Amino acid sequence: MWSTTRLFPLLLMLSLGLLTLWLDHQVRVEGGDHPSLRRHDPDYLVTNFTTTTYNRDGSAETVLAAVQMQHYPDDDSTDVTAPRLVQSKPEQPRFTVQAERGKISREGDEIFLYDHVVLVRDAVGDEPPARMTTSFLHILRDRGLVRTDREVLFEQAGRALTGRGMEYHTDTRELFLHSDVRARFDPKKAP
Repeated sequence: MWSTTRLFPLLLMLSLGLLTLWLDHQVRVEGGDHPSLRRHDPDYLVTNFTTTTYNRDGSAETVLAAVQMQHYPDDDSTDVTAPRLVQSKPEQPRFTVQAERGKISREGDEIFLYDHVVLVRDAVGDEPPARMTTSFLHILRDRGLVRTDREVLFEQAGRALTGRGMEYHTDTRELFLHSDVRARFDPKKAP
């Protein structure tokens, strides 16, 4: 049979366990997460950084550099100042994008660039280099897609296109302008 000397420690441990669970529940309900996680304060800052992503062959595919990077633990976001992205995929023209500021998604596969965004695509074959400017750009690296919902100016030797809203597929080099599209083509010179 159970004696009181054996039951007392067991009941004491059970009471302490229940008290701990109750206190933990009260703190979570009333206080939420830790106060530092409720604020939007950076947990680390890196200056003058460069990160490189490599393809399966070991060649550099994407290089992202910035003057400053700040990470925020409350929403796991990353802000960058003066970002510069260079993407070089096999059998595709290299493109370089820079802006005044940007955000990087949690997984790093999406980059959001803001203010004075300039994208330059290198020449490929007979096609001359191209330059695109806008105030916002959303880059989906894994999908080879660059898009914006803002005004965009596309310039290439002998032509210029403007419009609102754009999608550029880096794999196929297809450019789609969504609305308010205007184009200017210089006349070809006679031989």
